[in-house]
Amino acid sequence: MQPNPFRRFAGTKQIPLPFSQQDLGVRYCDLYESENIKPAELSVESIGTLMELSMGLAAWKEYQSERWALRCNPSSGNLHPTEAYVITYGVVGLEPGVYHYVSFDHVLEQRCIFPLSDHQRDPCVVIGLSSVIWREAWKYGERAYRYCQLDTGHALAAIRYACALLGWSADLVSASDDTIEQLLGLNRTEDFGTAEPEHPDLLLKIVSADSPSAWSDEVEALVQYSCQGKWSGTANTLDRKHLYEWPIIDEVAHATRSFKTSTVAQWTPDDLPLPLPCKTRLQAKEIIQRRRSAQMFDGITTIEADDFYRILDMLMPRLNTPPLDVLPWQPKIHLVLFVHRVNGFESGLYILLRNEQVLDSIKSELTDKMEWQQMEATPKHLNLYRLVKANAQKAAATLSCHQRIASDSAFSLAMLSEFDKALETGPWAYKHLYWEAGMLGQVLYLEAEAIDLQGTGIGCFFDDPVHEMLGIKNTQFQSLYHFTVGGALNDSRLRTIMPYEHLKRD
Repeated sequence: MQPNPFRRFAGTKQIPLPFSQQDLGVRYCDLYESENIKPAELSVESIGTLMELSMGLAAWKEYQSERWALRCNPSSGNLHPTEAYVITYGVVGLEPGVYHYVSFDHVLEQRCIFPLSDHQRDPCVVIGLSSVIWREAWKYGERAYRYCQLDTGHALAAIRYACALLGWSADLVSASDDTIEQLLGLNRTEDFGTAEPEHPDLLLKIVSADSPSAWSDEVEALVQYSCQGKWSGTANTLDRKHLYEWPIIDEVAHATRSFKTSTVAQWTPDDLPLPLPCKTRLQAKEIIQRRRSAQMFDGITTIEADDFYRILDMLMPRLNTPPLDVLPWQPKIHLVLFVHRVNGFESGLYILLRNEQVLDSIKSELTDKMEWQQMEATPKHLNLYRLVKANAQKAAATLSCHQRIASDSAFSLAMLSEFDKALETGPWAYKHLYWEAGMLGQVLYLEAEAIDLQGTGIGCFFDDPVHEMLGIKNTQFQSLYHFTVGGALNDSRLRTIMPYEHLKRD
């Protein structure tokens, strides 16, 4: 039986969050043009919107007597290992402290009260993420650790998109795992008891007009407040029968742990032109909440070339353009594309380099049978090359664990990472690679919805055959995540229910 998808802390004060307005007046296209969005004030209302449209429920699905929740942040197998915390002070309506977000109830659970008055300092909001790895290990075994990291990347992008809707930006905080554990209370063994532990992931500083980006010694101050604060709450047990544990997961988690504050060389993206035109007139909230993982594709839907270029363009890093601007490091993920049904494109294998500096090194690693043919109509800032002209449907499905969703789509892809180069920074960069991959997946999800298509992340694939197909013989480049986009076939037997219909609030 699946573990409980909702963590709660018994004995905590519950703060119900307001739901967002039906019409927030922000179109999806506006997310990439921040000057069109009036920044919201930091308040209980805006924090409610932030959490609802990033980590909250998007809908319920029902079939006969079974019902399950879908969320704005996707997850491998819809298992949702990612937990979210809000650390705040100076926000009217919230006591300074640490709060755990419960998506089912759309409430904040007060875990810690800081020894501060409400307005002792300028407003500050930090979002913390952690992972309950057992939620994934229950089904996926050893693969659970990397799936959790992908989910963290999806959640990170979902939060950044929600920030953009509110006219805010966000900064990824450089902090050790020990710091994150202390701040979120994950090291409080007395509060977890026999409940499944949570592994530290990241901290994200919300930047608004009320809370400027200057950080200085804020992390140390927050940790000090958490040490001096009053904690409450006991974690619920999600699964009472752990029939088998996978020791290698703990080994990998320890090996990739950041024991000191990790430093990442700051990188400024190339001065790319403005994003290619966005066609949809839909509201950002609607696109975010209707995001779905397609289960089947129709095998006939095509994508126009300009829509395809727009999708690829939004995967390129730009300064002050969500969600990828939250990553401080140089892009380490490139896309090997299996193009099936894109008008104006011959079927085949293509590659998009998200950093053109990698061209020579990746050329030297791939088999010399590749064409490296640039398409004349491709926008100049997109480093897109055709590698092989051929029907790539069988290869796409076979390499993605024989799943037809990779061949019945308009296109699918493999995310190829600069693996060895990333790990030169430190072993914790292993997690960063998966976060970046997950963030790209979230962009693909929303961009697909914006043209009335759907996407699906594919965590199951045969990495060695992928590398063999490309001619890769070492670990300089490694495939980390697959994805597919096309015309979805919907199961008419399933009933869709509004996300918070189960709550009765005055």
